[in-house]
Amino acid sequence: MSVGVDGRSTRWADHRTARRAELVRAARKAVHRLGPTVSMDEIAAEAGTSKSIVYRYFDDKAGLRLAVAEAVVAQMHDTLQEAAHGAATPEGALRAMVRVYLEMIEHSPNVYWFVTRTSIGGNDPVAPADAPGGRDAQAAASLVGSSDAPLGAYLDSVIELVAEPFAQAAGVTPEDAAAWAAGAVGFVRGSGEWWLGHRGTGHSVTREQLTERVSLWLWTGPVGVLHPDESATTTTA
Repeated sequence: MSVGVDGRSTRWADHRTARRAELVRAARKAVHRLGPTVSMDEIAAEAGTSKSIVYRYFDDKAGLRLAVAEAVVAQMHDTLQEAAHGAATPEGALRAMVRVYLEMIEHSPNVYWFVTRTSIGGNDPVAPADAPGGRDAQAAASLVGSSDAPLGAYLDSVIELVAEPFAQAAGVTPEDAAAWAAGAVGFVRGSGEWWLGHRGTGHSVTREQLTERVSLWLWTGPVGVLHPDESATTTTA
């Protein structure tokens, strides 16, 4: 005996999913315009609704932030994967991923800070004092990295992407490739965040310059050690 599916229940579930997606898009737009400390009232206004309606779909601001993070990191992963697979060489794949990452965080630093930073003792994300659009400069010292599941899963998946071209070029074990890739991802992320905070200060580099430098530093170091004949670096006594 089969159990029939209530059509009204299915339609409501579809409506709820679509509405949540609309609110996530509105939140991203609000964060992009107003900064990572945007309020729920401002997000609701961007969505053309009230804060109480937003709370029907998300328990609190932290829940909405996680939903935004899931959408952002999924997009970043897909874009990085496409860039890596479109490269002709392993080194080109690394450079392509670095370039795409910097392009995406430059496009919307506010959204980047919103999904990767959270303040101690609260749910409201804050940006470093020198982050564009940040409205809580005095809170910079209390930043900690987000440990939320979407960001953690994204970083793990990116490590796998980065490990692939390195293992292909260096001929190392999967464990060595994964260890190098984890360090490389952290290095690129740290360099990118430094760059975001120093653009326009007269002491920074262009996005393309940073892409080339970071790619070179990452590639020639381990590859040069493992395969000296393939490295352009020289050693001095």
